[in-house]
Amino acid sequence: MHGTRSWNSVAALALCAALSLGAAACGGDRAGDETAAGTVTDAISVTDVKLGKGIDANMRITDETDDFAPMDRIHAVVSTTGTAASATLTARWTFEDGQVVDETTQSIAPTGPANTEFHISQANGLPPGNYRVTILLNGTEVETEEFEVKRP
Repeated sequence: MHGTRSWNSVAALALCAALSLGAAACGGDRAGDETAAGTVTDAISVTDVKLGKGIDANMRITDETDDFAPMDRIHAVVSTTGTAASATLTARWTFEDGQVVDETTQSIAPTGPANTEFHISQANGLPPGNYRVTILLNGTEVETEEFEVKRP
């Protein structure tokens, strides 16, 4: 009997080793960011939204604020992380009563951290009041920032 147990133990170890190698070869040991075929799946998220009066060459806000004058150009910079072969970001700008002032969509294909810039302004100035910019990622609302346009 002792010989049988020893053989069973060896067979069990061999089977476990074979299964482990097979799982690793098929992608079973991956963190979920790749499929069994080895193609990268989309994994992107919005990490931050900042408002301001200016942006730099790297699409970062240079004069961060949530108070604006009617003639200001209002920038929203959306920071994302992750990788996507194709994704869409939308900035929906609304006035106090929910009236849509502007809506812009941009296609992005980030391969890591990225910034995307949106902006609004009007030739005759934005009416004073409370506003909101809602950011949508692939059609789903993910972030909202409120700001105010004040009389000079």
